[in-house]
Amino acid sequence: MLKIHPDEPEAAHVQRVVRALQSGQVVAIPTDTFYGLAVDPVNLWAVDRIYDLKTRSRHKPLSLLLSDVSQAIELARGIDGTFDRLSERFWPGPLTIIVKAGSRLPLRVTANTGNVALRVPEAAIPRAIVKELGLPITATSANLQGLPECTYANCVREQLGGELPMIVDGGPTARSTATTIVDLSGGGDSWTILREGAIPTHEIALALQR
Repeated sequence: MLKIHPDEPEAAHVQRVVRALQSGQVVAIPTDTFYGLAVDPVNLWAVDRIYDLKTRSRHKPLSLLLSDVSQAIELARGIDGTFDRLSERFWPGPLTIIVKAGSRLPLRVTANTGNVALRVPEAAIPRAIVKELGLPITATSANLQGLPECTYANCVREQLGGELPMIVDGGPTARSTATTIVDLSGGGDSWTILREGAIPTHEIALALQR
């Protein structure tokens, strides 16, 4: 268990997490919704480890956390005005946006769908880790299949402590509701709510009104 200040992450602690990620380890970290499992998404062994830990179907792509909107441009293709309006209105925040993946991302991260789910979280800890690493990190929830998502570090330890080399304790998460997921992969002005979470559908619709 590594305690990190939730609002002002200590640089030395952030670097310690980054070293673990660079070595291929899976690290549990707090986000602004639930605790998540972070790995370097380019390390395919580490990506496989997440699927094994969660007994997650390999047909489900992993969502990625970014430090800022500019990283999305490097990871996605076909980004348009719809994406710009949503990211400007709701990032940082609990909105996950699915777009077409760029060639930089391994197909395994997209679960061979060619799509990628991106988010800039409000929480300072994951943003600091991503900035120091220089890459996005995965963010699938740190819980076993069939068990509740975790809003505090001890919950992660109870479910996965024996499998994880490091759990970052950043205190309780700011929310206990999942992110809203919007799918923009169809292109054009089309959009679909795949999961309504912390942001209501009507707020998405209002943001996209011309």
